[in-house]
Amino acid sequence: MKITITSIFVDDQDSALAFYTDVLGFEVRHNVPMGEHAWITVVSPSFPDGPELLLEPSSNPAVAPYRNALKQDGIPLAQFGVDDVNVEYERLGAKGVTFTQPPTDLGEYAIAIFDDTCGNLIMIQSDSNAA
Repeated sequence: MKITITSIFVDDQDSALAFYTDVLGFEVRHNVPMGEHAWITVVSPSFPDGPELLLEPSSNPAVAPYRNALKQDGIPLAQFGVDDVNVEYERLGAKGVTFTQPPTDLGEYAIAIFDDTCGNLIMIQSDSNAA
């Protein structure tokens, strides 16, 4: 068994697609219109055959309370691995990304948390990277 697709709820698929591709640097794998919404998945350019991230509409009524509670508590909805948290923090900050937690050294890992502009907090983490 392996993870092939995981989803993240987004407020607006077009805005999310722009953020996840133009700002974060993911590449579109699928963008299939499905009525009011679309089946949009993105992948890492360094691992194009890896897991896909589905940019799923947040219109289900159960989504808002769940995401709001996570965000209020500062809990990221997803985590992405990077080579160096400090480098990504600088790169994304230069693109206007708002971080809710700057690079933090946790010993074995370094992390930082940002707002994806689509309703979620996202954590980036790298192995053994001094913050």
